[in-house]
Amino acid sequence: MSSAITRRTAFRFAAATCLTGAVSACGGAEASGLGLQLAGPLAPAPRKILIRGATIVSMDANVGNLTKGDILIADGTIAAIGLQLDAGGAEVIDAAEMIAIPGMVDTHRHCWEGQLRRINPNAANLGDYSNATHLSFAKYYRPRDIYVGNMVSALGCIDAGITTVIDNSHNSRTDAHSDAAVDAMLDAGIRTVHVAGAPVAGDWDKAHWPGNLARLNAKYLANRPAGLLTLGVMDAFPKLETDQWAVARELGAVIVTEFIGSDLAVQLEALHRKGLLRSDNIFNHCVGLPESAWRILREAGVRVSVTPRSDAHYGIEDGMNAWQKALEQGIRPGLSVDNETSYSGDMFMEMRVAFYLRRVLGSGGNPDVAASTNASRLLQAATIDGAACAGLEKRTGSLTPGKQADVVLIRTRDLNIYPVNNAIGTVVHAAERSNVDTVIIGGRLRKRDGVVLGVDQAKLRTAIDESRTHLFNAAGYQPDPFSETFKPIHGT
Repeated sequence: MSSAITRRTAFRFAAATCLTGAVSACGGAEASGLGLQLAGPLAPAPRKILIRGATIVSMDANVGNLTKGDILIADGTIAAIGLQLDAGGAEVIDAAEMIAIPGMVDTHRHCWEGQLRRINPNAANLGDYSNATHLSFAKYYRPRDIYVGNMVSALGCIDAGITTVIDNSHNSRTDAHSDAAVDAMLDAGIRTVHVAGAPVAGDWDKAHWPGNLARLNAKYLANRPAGLLTLGVMDAFPKLETDQWAVARELGAVIVTEFIGSDLAVQLEALHRKGLLRSDNIFNHCVGLPESAWRILREAGVRVSVTPRSDAHYGIEDGMNAWQKALEQGIRPGLSVDNETSYSGDMFMEMRVAFYLRRVLGSGGNPDVAASTNASRLLQAATIDGAACAGLEKRTGSLTPGKQADVVLIRTRDLNIYPVNNAIGTVVHAAERSNVDTVIIGGRLRKRDGVVLGVDQAKLRTAIDESRTHLFNAAGYQPDPFSETFKPIHGT
């Protein structure tokens, strides 16, 4: 490794995460000079919370599921799960008509694109997607636009019961852009693996890569107590940049790669032989890979994030997501939304699409595939398997005493759900973001009574509108709310 890279990575992890509530110490929109405080300051986490009388789906075989039980949270950690627990001065949440599940984990989201939601609903391929993002608007993002996009995405995640997201931030044009992305996630109070990456098109400060990762670590993580933030680096596509892998590994950060098709798969054997593929690699999509590639991923311990809607919507390879392939290799894939430029940002729909596509796969002559598809397995993919993909299964992903308290409560009295005859089936096949009553992240209440807390809705919408107007004007885009296609504008 060169001395330049060594100097860039001289900062070591003193702690794996950043204390989310300490915005003044770790950043935040005000600290970065953006003048945007759209969500916060975050209220302190209650000393104790007792969730009383919920139907508990723990995703932990040792804890099991309870028809009616209590969850005691103390100092941000799940202290106990059982029957008639002593409140002991805790803030009590009456969950008698609710289902408690672990917070869901989105293992691959380009959060910076938040203000471009559904701008290209009929995109037929990755070229269409790129035209409405990387090749057009992305080139004109200011740091404040990155902040707004990330904030919109993060708050949307919380609203939908997603408590952890791997933020694939491949529009980090300058240090200020990277800081704005991190600050938005800190201000939103969501558990985040922030994966900084170079832009695909347009002008950007090439001098800050790969040293930007070491700078982010020094600013946000080093010598700070544990909290909700971890870091990663997003690899270039389609060429694998192993120099950046070395930088990430010096810092203990994860390495995320958009991994699609046989062209990338042919590079795996040499990488595996050199010992460069490890369990800190996270590969997105993984469609169109031969069996030999899957064998290498399994042997190397590479983590896999699958994208049921994205692969089908954009016709990536054959359009069939890689969940089944991963399972056959004994790999626990996480589920991800990928982006919101064509469809919604919730994991409920991701679970359903994965379920039905796999059933279709089974109906084509493989009944064992269809028979093994069930709601419990999909909820596992959206929670504990997602946490494992993110490298956070020891902290989150299940309702387990000792883990950090990422909990979602789903109302069962709502008309679209009541009556509940099967708890897991209700969550996977019927629940929507409107049924998410309460979201707790790291012991802090972020949604209560169906409302995301601490958000100035008027100020947020004003910021979104200003950012969107800037991007549209800069790219020369004339919005049409009824357009069937997104016309190429990347030549502007």
